[in-house]
Amino acid sequence: MKILISACLLGTCCRYDGASKAHPKAAALAERHTLVPVCPEQLGGLATPRPPAERQEGRVVTKTGADVTEAYRRGAEETLRLCRLLGCEAAVLKERSPSCGHGEIYDGTHSGTLTAGDGVTAALLEANGIPVYGESQIERLLK
Repeated sequence: MKILISACLLGTCCRYDGASKAHPKAAALAERHTLVPVCPEQLGGLATPRPPAERQEGRVVTKTGADVTEAYRRGAEETLRLCRLLGCEAAVLKERSPSCGHGEIYDGTHSGTLTAGDGVTAALLEANGIPVYGESQIERLLK
């Protein structure tokens, strides 16, 4: 199966802080499936590193107050386009991210508080019938 995956989970230094979040089970996932790495924030035109951002009432706002919603939407749309073009059947995305988070994201106060919700890309993929998994659910795809 072809699976879209957050590039940071494969060790690419594309997170907001310029780091990666390589996941130890991503290599095992690559042995069983074809992985398509993406970084929606970069696809939306944002630089790496970049100010941290969180979802706030339908918008995405950086810690310094800049509204980056349009870049997040553009990145989500490009991610969906690639997903369709390459025939990906599922996505494994970085949990808690304002773009990739699924089920739980930061609450928009930049205080480290979590709340129920989805990132912009995760929500768009799900709305278009693409099952979304967080990195803590990789094991489910390895069975």
